[in-house]
Amino acid sequence: MSSLAYAALWFFIFSLPWENALFVIPGVGLVTKLTGGLALVSAVASILISGRVRRWPGFHVAALLFVFWVACGLFLFSGSQKLPNKFYTYVQLFLVLWMIWEVAPSWSRQLGLLTAYVFGAYVAAFGTLMLYRTEAGALRRFTAMETDPNTVAMTLALALPMAWYLGVSYRQPVLRWVCRGFLPVGLVAVGLTGSRGGMLATMVALLIVPLTMTKLSPGRLAAAIGVLGLSGALAVVYVPEKIVQRLATTGEEVEGLSLGGRFTVWKAGVKAFAQRPVTGYGAGAWRMAVSPWLGPNPQVAHNSFLSVLVETGIVGLLLYLTMFVAVFLAIMRLPTLERRFALVLLGTLVIAMLPLTWEDQKAVWFILAALLGLARAVSARTGGTVPQWPPHRSAPIARSPMAARSRESLIGSARNPNRDTTP
Repeated sequence: MSSLAYAALWFFIFSLPWENALFVIPGVGLVTKLTGGLALVSAVASILISGRVRRWPGFHVAALLFVFWVACGLFLFSGSQKLPNKFYTYVQLFLVLWMIWEVAPSWSRQLGLLTAYVFGAYVAAFGTLMLYRTEAGALRRFTAMETDPNTVAMTLALALPMAWYLGVSYRQPVLRWVCRGFLPVGLVAVGLTGSRGGMLATMVALLIVPLTMTKLSPGRLAAAIGVLGLSGALAVVYVPEKIVQRLATTGEEVEGLSLGGRFTVWKAGVKAFAQRPVTGYGAGAWRMAVSPWLGPNPQVAHNSFLSVLVETGIVGLLLYLTMFVAVFLAIMRLPTLERRFALVLLGTLVIAMLPLTWEDQKAVWFILAALLGLARAVSARTGGTVPQWPPHRSAPIARSPMAARSRESLIGSARNPNRDTTP
């Protein structure tokens, strides 16, 4: 039953990057609803059969307290008679954290979930490339599945360090090259979205390359350089000049404090926070909170952390940030390669959340859960010691003092047959 639960969870993660591709109700991706529901039922059944539940670390406690605080803010402080959809989303996201923790306790399973996300990102990237092929003369920005270009760009950027890490971790050549192949595909797709925030997130994501090159063998290093060269060449050839010109204005937007109008939105958010600094306005109440400064139809927050601050107050933001701190502390105990990969992925995630309202996105909560799960799995696999590279090799088995003394006695007897080894 555990294998069935993991398979259902794998398909749920696989569907995250392209959840709005098929069977979509406005605002709801039915693919992730179906795969997530199946994964939850399978996980509960697996736990009931085994009769075992893993002990929660501080990360899960902070996540549960955050959801509880959101509920308190709605019922006690905001006086809401009906819970908004965003609250139910938070509850579902906490269940995702719990499923990943229970169903994927091993290093191999965590690697499999990262692979599922990369494979799903392939779908989103190819969708963007196909749109460029058919609509190259009609559109200035290209995005798969008629979704926001910035969202697609960030989704693909998060898959880049995963693909690189998997490409140097897998033993099987086919899996290694399939993961490496995402780099040129993903980079071109990110460029076609024309997202300036996606470009910045991609630059952070690609830090994984120089930070891990010292851990590669000469053969793998040559292959990595070849993949990077191919990625750059394809990006230069296929990204249209109009998009390149748009990306080149990033520095001007930052210097002018414009950022596509986001700076004005952020100032309104700060003013709204000053009115209710502790309790906030309630989950999903951003537009109502900033409407006195931005009018009756304001934009979304365009900053995940500011959105949490305004909606749940300083208490909610501290609980939300505690989740990130817990993950950061966990990955700092990882071996060198895994630690550098985890830090780059976490940094890419934070950069992606700064210009987007992503606090309730499935990809965000999945990555946090996966990084924590990877840290705990590697620690359990190596007995708390730093494993040798590559990571798929088994760590040395520690011998008890009694076994060590017995081994020394046998070696001594072999060297000196007349030696008395009687204790």
